[in-house]
This record gives sequence, structure tokens and C-alpha cells, in this order.
Amino acid sequence: MKRPHIALLGAGLALTFTFAGVAAAEAATGALPPTPQPRWGSCVLGPDDREGQELAAAGAECAGVTVPLDYRRPQGRTLTIAISRIKATDRAHRIGALLLNDGGPGGPTIGAPPRVRDALKDVAKRYDIIGMDPRFVGRSNPLDCAWPVSSGITGAGNSRAAFDRQVALNKDLAARCRASAGDLLPYASTRNTARDMDVIRGALGERKLNYLGVSYGTYLGTVYGQMFPGRTGRMVLDGALDPHAYGPTMLPALIGPSEHALSDWADWAAARDSTYGLGGTGAQVLAVVRGVAEAAGRAPLTLGEGADTFRLDDTQVPFLLFGPLMDDGDENRGFLAEAVKSLRTAADGRPTGPLSADLVGLLRHSFTDVDSASASAQMAILCADGSAPRDPEVYWRAIEASRAAHPVFGPALNNLNPCAFWERPRERRTEVRHDVPALIVSATGDPRTPYPGAVALHGLLPSSRLVTLEGVNSHGLYGFYGNACVDESVNAYLGTGRLPQEDVTCAKQR
Repeated sequence: MKRPHIALLGAGLALTFTFAGVAAAEAATGALPPTPQPRWGSCVLGPDDREGQELAAAGAECAGVTVPLDYRRPQGRTLTIAISRIKATDRAHRIGALLLNDGGPGGPTIGAPPRVRDALKDVAKRYDIIGMDPRFVGRSNPLDCAWPVSSGITGAGNSRAAFDRQVALNKDLAARCRASAGDLLPYASTRNTARDMDVIRGALGERKLNYLGVSYGTYLGTVYGQMFPGRTGRMVLDGALDPHAYGPTMLPALIGPSEHALSDWADWAAARDSTYGLGGTGAQVLAVVRGVAEAAGRAPLTLGEGADTFRLDDTQVPFLLFGPLMDDGDENRGFLAEAVKSLRTAADGRPTGPLSADLVGLLRHSFTDVDSASASAQMAILCADGSAPRDPEVYWRAIEASRAAHPVFGPALNNLNPCAFWERPRERRTEVRHDVPALIVSATGDPRTPYPGAVALHGLLPSSRLVTLEGVNSHGLYGFYGNACVDESVNAYLGTGRLPQEDVTCAKQR
């Protein structure tokens, strides 16, 4: 299955940089200590470090960059931000550094340079390609609240009793974070990550920062461009978010696009009824989906066997469907069809037998505590960036109002999350006041960052250009989806620095 989600340097060229550059751009106060040059070395942390081994095989090096925990107190506690680099091979025509963010929030990106180098093709040799794990993520002082779950995003279920259990769960998740990381939570914001990026820019000796951000990474890039507009170079924002819509309450906007993607998948599965047996029409397939969701509300569904046995209730089943809908390729759609087959078997009270390794992986990383750290960091960032209503009844009313029109994703995406019980953010949200040139990329059926958000961001940045992939329900396109028009548009811009004269419309190729 492709991309299972809920929701990512020559040592001699590095110059000494101080935090003063960040302070000057923001009128911060206080004397700022110097940042030493990155000390590049092996990315491999140990014999079981697969990511480090893959980076090493690609010729990457890794380093750490020291940043303040609190930029208002730069002489105080510090963090180490882990970065990776694949150096430009055409030094004579080197453009600069290209910093990456693969989304999240809370997604690690230190392992991304090999993938992006492949996508860049000939342009790759002119960039130092930089991966970064943002603060509190991955290798950068990871934050872990020891949660019993791997996501702070849960469904409301089919009843008031199920919703009340979710209220208690989310209150407990917030309390665990306050108890274990309360001293860090106020500093997890996107604005602080943008400040870290500017420290990295200076540590790399770059006058401007070139950037490729995906999903949440487009919001991070937008924030950086507003905080440091004079230091922004070539910027690609792929799967773009409307910065005014981003925050702890943005999930209800995904209900319609998710239901649309589910309906399109159902038509695809119906055309392959001889393979999957879920029904010969889209309506019949959707009836199966609704049936298993209802059955999970009566009693949890048991999937798998032995050590790989999972019991999913009505708060979890919608998110098993939600993840694979991020990409509309045949491989991903087939994976979802097999998952729904297993759910129907369980709903009928029959054993499912062993599950595929991909399905086991998705279930484990969605519904156990194995990804507690990732979930903790994601929610810490989201809650530091904005506030959510604190009264559970606000959510319950929205859930009830959505059930008839959106029975699968309405109760799931209208539900509350731990931000309802979090401390208020320390900073105001970033306003878009600077026209920063950027190449914005989006699919018309994107189920994660809906296309209207990309259009809105394009309107906020008049100098930007929008690359639209029509008729596709997929999130994060460049180097993932395999559309030549999209990939060539991005590479042309990153290679020349020239945005298209007009917006670009690309046709679906698969």
C-alpha cells in the first residue's frame, strides 16, 4: 500500500551564524549566543537504524543545529534540530539549499532527501537537499506524552455513550501531556519551527531559503514566508492549506472531500466486484461500509489472529477507511477494498484469518500506542497553533447534525480532540500580509487539504502560481503521484527560479 496515513550538506561551505539574524527580523530582545557550524557525520544511529542506513546508502550526512527553546529567552534552554543533507554535485552551478518538510504536523522529514533527489532528476545536482525533523519530532528532542493511542484524532462513534468515552479519553490525553511535557508544550508552535528554519538557513550560509513543503508543510512554509519575507527563495507548496483555516478545528472541512473520495472508491470497487465481492454498484459498496460501521457500534469487530489481533469499535472504523483514501491509485484502492472485506467478515461474526502485513502495519500504527511520540508531537504543534472550543456540547451538536448527510465521516471529523483541554496558545496566529512568490500545487479532489484551500492561498499570495491536477483524489503530488505535468512544472521552477507566466492545469494520467 502506498503512503498509509490518518495526515512530512559541504562542511566547508557552512558559515558561522548567530541567532541575531532571527532577532533582527522579528525585533526579538536579548543577546543571542552564536550557532556553531554544523558538524556533519554519519546518519546511522545504531545497527537497527533503518532510516539512517538508507540515508547513508544515498550519500547523505547528518548534523544537529542548536536553537533556543524559547526565542524570547535565547540565553536559556536549547534544543538540537536534526538535519540531513545530500550535497549538490554540480558545485559550479549550485543554486543553494532546498529545505524539505513532509507534513504532519509532527511528521519527520530527515529521511526525505533521497526521495526528493529522485523526483528532482537533473535539477538535484544543483541543490544541497536538506531534511529536517522539526522540534519535538523524530530525532529533534522528541516529545512523548506516553499515550495509550497513536493518534490524538478519534471518532465520536454511533452513540452518546461512545462520545462521552471520547471526551474522557481526550481529557486524559491532554492531562498526560501536561504532566510529562508541560514545560515544552508552549514552544511547539509552527512559528517557533519557522524560527528554527531561519537559524538553519543561516547555519548553512544561505542568504535565502529554498523550500519544498507538503501538506502541513505548506502552512509551515507560508508562516516562514510571512515571518521572514526577505529571506524566502524558491518555494513549492504541495497539497496547500488555507492558512486561515488551519488549526485544531479544521477537520470538519474534510468531511465533504472524504465522502467524495469514499464514493469514488466505491464506484471503483463496484467495477471490480468479481475481485472484491463488495457489490456491483457504488451504492451497494457504500451500504457495506455503513453496515460495518454500524456493526462496530454494537460490538467491536475482531480482525486478524494471534499476536496480530485487533478489536475496532465505532470510533475507530472510520479512521481505518480515512487513511487509505489519501491516494486514489489502484494499489491504495485495492488495499482499502481488502480492508473492507475483512471488516465485513468480522461484522458477520466470522474469523478474518491472518491479515496482510500492510493492514497489520496500518492497524498497529493507528490503534495501539506504538506511535505515541508522533501523536504527542502532532497534537502539541496543533494545539500550540490555535484554540478549540472547550464545551463538549459544541461538538456533540455538530456530530448529531452531520449524521444523516455524512454517516461515515461526519461523527468522526466533527469530534473533539485534546486541544479542547489544552492551554491557550502563547502567540497569535500568523496573518498573511506579505506577497511571497510561490508555486502552489493541488489536486481538485484532495481529501486532506481540499482544493479550495489552495485557491485561497493563491489569492493571498498574488505573485504565486497554482498548478492544478484535475480529476484526482490524492494528497501530496510531487514525487508521489507520478503525474509528469505536475513534476515537470515543479522541476522547471526549482531549476530556473521562474514561475509559470500563468496558472497551470494538468490532466490525470492514471
